[in-house]
Amino acid sequence: MQLLVKHVRLAKEAALAEVGIQDFEFETLHRLASRDTRQATPSELASELMLSPAGMTGRIDTLEKAGLVRRIRSEEDRRRVDVALTGKGHDLWQAAMAVRATAEAEMVAALEPGEQEALDRLLKRMLVSLETARRPS
Repeated sequence: MQLLVKHVRLAKEAALAEVGIQDFEFETLHRLASRDTRQATPSELASELMLSPAGMTGRIDTLEKAGLVRRIRSEEDRRRVDVALTGKGHDLWQAAMAVRATAEAEMVAALEPGEQEALDRLLKRMLVSLETARRPS
């Protein structure tokens, strides 16, 4: 399992390098892209990414300088700031997702279609089991 994880990590890093972003940038863009509004508060992102508020601020600063996200002040509460995915950020995220999908397809190509479906089903079952066990009561 650890050897497979190593190969998945290396393929993911190569895919991200191909589109010119790092893993931490992708993960933040991915969290924003997966939301209907494509935006979140810095504290929501920090919680989801398991970062300190200061760490999240630094990450947002980097992404904002690159034009991948922007900060939006709330009209109702000027203390509230949301982080929104820009068009450039969304395009880069989509490019990274496409390259990663190709890399993942290449990894499972050694398996027959039925084996791929069985692997997918088994991995999902393992993931659900682990995530259910870790939920606080």
